[in-house]
Amino acid sequence: QWINDGLMAVFFLLVGLEIKREALVGELASWRQATLPVAAATGGMIVPALFYALASGGGLAARGWAIPMATDIAFALGALTLIAPRAPSGLKIFLAALAIVDDMGAVLVIALVYTRDIAWGSLGMAGLLLLLLLALNVLRVRRLVPYLVLGCGLWYFVHASGLHATIAGVLLAFAIPTRTRINAAEYSVHARRLLDHFDQTETGDLAVLTSKGQQEAIAGLERASEEATAPLLRLEHTLHAFTAFVVMPLFALSNAGVTLSGSPGGRVTLAVVLGLVLGKPLGIIGAARAAVWLRFAALPAGVSWTALYGCAWLGGIGFTMSLFLATLAFAGTPLLDSAKMGILGGSFLASIVGMAVLRRGTRTSQG
Repeated sequence: QWINDGLMAVFFLLVGLEIKREALVGELASWRQATLPVAAATGGMIVPALFYALASGGGLAARGWAIPMATDIAFALGALTLIAPRAPSGLKIFLAALAIVDDMGAVLVIALVYTRDIAWGSLGMAGLLLLLLLALNVLRVRRLVPYLVLGCGLWYFVHASGLHATIAGVLLAFAIPTRTRINAAEYSVHARRLLDHFDQTETGDLAVLTSKGQQEAIAGLERASEEATAPLLRLEHTLHAFTAFVVMPLFALSNAGVTLSGSPGGRVTLAVVLGLVLGKPLGIIGAARAAVWLRFAALPAGVSWTALYGCAWLGGIGFTMSLFLATLAFAGTPLLDSAKMGILGGSFLASIVGMAVLRRGTRTSQG
């Protein structure tokens, strides 16, 4: 529970930071840029949910309809990099933006669907802390410590309110400032002046320890770098390694296990597999085709439809997010193991087919 409610809030903080950055300056910053991945992600959420709903048979099993909606961004991009390291940058950007929009959908589902009874007093305290966080942003506070301290309080009250605690991570991310004290040109001038001073104060032994001037130049560079880097980027950079090497392995170890002594699958397993292996690629590519046909969007430069088909299959790698949604849907029931088997099997099949199609598609586009 500490991993799923606590450490996963850190993961969702990173997700929120990535969403905010993409919405401000990335592939989601303009409607023209965002149309193709948003359309593809929307189809990739709706169609798998329909596949699952049709195959699950209703009852308690129907509660897992959101499981095949999600894309594991780390595994999907890892598979793309492994099989097509020289793939066009537009293809990687498309897959990353698609997965980020998927994450946004997962966050909404967690907030709106997998929520217990609301404790309004705790929710009110969470709202008050969120207002304080936004006030820090408005007041141009750039130190991360006040945000993180208030963020811990926000996590506590969101958890106590009945909303899933991971929502606090996303809310905190949206309050982290993106402003810098100096711009790129100012940083370049200041850094060059400090580097000149660094060279001029060399004492001859090439040991910084003996040169007070060089020590001052290095300290000045550190301050200038901090002033030129947005707090959002600093926090995102800090969280990447912790999330990749601590949070995700612990989450996988604690949630991916399946008890094999019982029934090997069932309708839930089949529904999840169909959602990931058929619903996900059909939804992604169908919506992308429609967006291009209606001239709302265009294929990224140098990207063929075959390569996009491969990315659509990689979108069926649900792993981390799907396991998390399965735990929310079926915790304490025998259906959780069935869902996990479907996630592991479906993600494996989707990755194999996706990499095979991508290998062909990227060779064709490069040729």
